[in-house]
Amino acid sequence: MRISVPAIVLLFAAANAIVATAQTLKNSSQNAPAQKDTVTTRELERINWMEFKEVVPSKIQTVLLPTGTLEPHGVINNGADITAPVAMARVIAPRVNAMIAPVLPYGITGSLEAYPGAFQITESAYRPFVKQIMEGLAKNGFKNIIVLNGHGGPQTAVLNAVAAEVATERHVRTLVINWWSFASDVTKEVFGEDGGHAGWNETAYVQAADPSLIHPERYKDDLATPSPAPGTWAATPFPSSIILYQPGQGYPKFDQKKAEEYFHKVNDKVANLVNDVVRKWDMAGL
Repeated sequence: MRISVPAIVLLFAAANAIVATAQTLKNSSQNAPAQKDTVTTRELERINWMEFKEVVPSKIQTVLLPTGTLEPHGVINNGADITAPVAMARVIAPRVNAMIAPVLPYGITGSLEAYPGAFQITESAYRPFVKQIMEGLAKNGFKNIIVLNGHGGPQTAVLNAVAAEVATERHVRTLVINWWSFASDVTKEVFGEDGGHAGWNETAYVQAADPSLIHPERYKDDLATPSPAPGTWAATPFPSSIILYQPGQGYPKFDQKKAEEYFHKVNDKVANLVNDVVRKWDMAGL
């Protein structure tokens, strides 16, 4: 088939027009102003008291309280139990229409207390302190107090008990989320196996939040020990800071793509839980 020169010119002109239109649409999308948030900041330590008064509780009734501790985590930072819930709070706060309380960084560390850089707060000191924090959040007008907990062990039981007390005594609604346990199905979906304390799952979450906190050059499999079955053995201090939930599973792999996938899926699941629980509280008139 023979095509005339004018026809070729027209085809080139049409192609250029399509490319230009596509680029214009792309630029328009990129330059479109982001949707304005309800507040200038979601973080309680950064907001001005007058703005706080304008939005809480009239526009925002939920607050996220990240809790963690300082203890060893294999080849990631000692504050991984702080890094994870703080990163999570910052991602999901706009999606659940919540403010973010300053993190409570010290906790009930337990069997890893002896490692360098670890801190241990006794239950007798921790319990009344965290209760007064929750009471202060209730006093300031928050109806929904969501604890994003980054550390397990005895701390979980204390947080559950204190949150229940505050809910009953202050007539508010509380939810405690242990993200690594709640997202265990996501761990198996993304990695194809179970995780562990400072295992592939927790290491990946921190890797996605802040890759500078990961030190793969220090890693070797011998840094990990499977968690003993109940009633078999117990050691204090625990011999490893990477504690696998299942033998042979959860060794860190440092895959950035999988880390980011895990980060997003965990955040999605936690945000969905918060929204669903608050919606059902409201539906029940609680």
